[in-house]
Amino acid sequence: MQTKGIFSSLKWIYFVSRRFSQVDRKGRTAVTSALASLGVGFGVMALIVVIGVMNGFQMEFIDAIMEISSYHVRMENIQDEYEFNSWIASNEGGASLVRSATSFYEAQALVVGPAGKESASLIRAVPSDVMLSDGGFADEVKLIAGSFDIHKNDLIVLGCDLARNLGARVGSKVNLFALSGSNDVNLFSKERIFEVSGIFYSGYSDINSAYSFINLTSGKENFGSAAKKVTGIKLTNPSKDSIFIAKVKEKFPSYGAESWRGFNRSFFGALRVEKNILLLLVLLIFVVVAVNIYNGMRRMVYERREDIAVLSALGGSRWEVHSVFITKGFTTGFFGAVPGLAAGLFLCANMDKVFTSLSKIQFYASYFFMMIVNPAAAPYLSENSMFRIYASIPARTVFAEVAAVFFFGIFSSLASSWLAGREILKLNVSEVLRDE
Repeated sequence: MQTKGIFSSLKWIYFVSRRFSQVDRKGRTAVTSALASLGVGFGVMALIVVIGVMNGFQMEFIDAIMEISSYHVRMENIQDEYEFNSWIASNEGGASLVRSATSFYEAQALVVGPAGKESASLIRAVPSDVMLSDGGFADEVKLIAGSFDIHKNDLIVLGCDLARNLGARVGSKVNLFALSGSNDVNLFSKERIFEVSGIFYSGYSDINSAYSFINLTSGKENFGSAAKKVTGIKLTNPSKDSIFIAKVKEKFPSYGAESWRGFNRSFFGALRVEKNILLLLVLLIFVVVAVNIYNGMRRMVYERREDIAVLSALGGSRWEVHSVFITKGFTTGFFGAVPGLAAGLFLCANMDKVFTSLSKIQFYASYFFMMIVNPAAAPYLSENSMFRIYASIPARTVFAEVAAVFFFGIFSSLASSWLAGREILKLNVSEVLRDE
């Protein structure tokens, strides 16, 4: 009986709330509710698109940095590589955590191109089969000329901006003129000649302008006997870096391990601050919508005070009458958030098609009016190139973030209605009925 009573109460609350929304003597409630839902929907859509675009931009940088440059965990002072690699491959170690492990050397160099142009570069010596053993590296290193061929000791692969600064192309000869290294390596030399076998592009401009790759043997020979060998570990889940490091410290206490969080702390921190500030600015949409819902709901409570008094006199409790307006706020937020969610996800999934269509609409509209005003200039019109830039914007949605935006849109409306509905608790039924 109690369950049936609760169900009947909820059914009554929803019925009265719907009637309050549809029936209004002055005809303003329905318009106010529609505008409030539209505001919630627009806020949800805008926030999902902004988060998706920011994630796309940031993850393009982060993926390139972690897959090419920093790795998820960097290991140093490894005394027995065979034992360490065996431990990684075992169930006891990091078999379930580790995706790949790559050893490398690196050094700073001043590279001289075929025409005498110079540019600073970070020379990294990696295994010649790194494109096969490290799928993440292969995905981020996009070759635009030649191939990633470093099986010979005199072959080198350059970043696209570095190659352009040097005036080098596939087949060109470059010289590692000034090279950092140990005491048994000449600082300056005109004999360190390498042939460019490939030119690559990545999603991070600093890598394109500074990185070049040679093989491990060539790196050991040119960097000297004191060159530090580092093993880059890539995890199946980057957020489990602390778990992996804890396991390493337990098994190999003397080995050094540095997480990607510490290695890229300043850069990733700047990206996080940028994203948070932008989110706070967009969240102002919800603040404006919440204030409008609050004011509209207070006016609705005032206009319906006679109806509220009648409902209370007929047996409706203050909580039930208050819940009528809370339900109204929930439905306003829900029926605004759902279309906003759908529109936001659609825009994120079809960013290129949306902006391409807008570009064509803008072009044909301009062409139509130009034919009316100045037909002679119409053939010189062209599509706005900025739309092509917008169409290339990457967008990545994360379920947790999308869900948080959706429920926040509903919550902002719900909280506003709850605050405005508290006026009901202050009404004295007998005084309202007596005044009427």
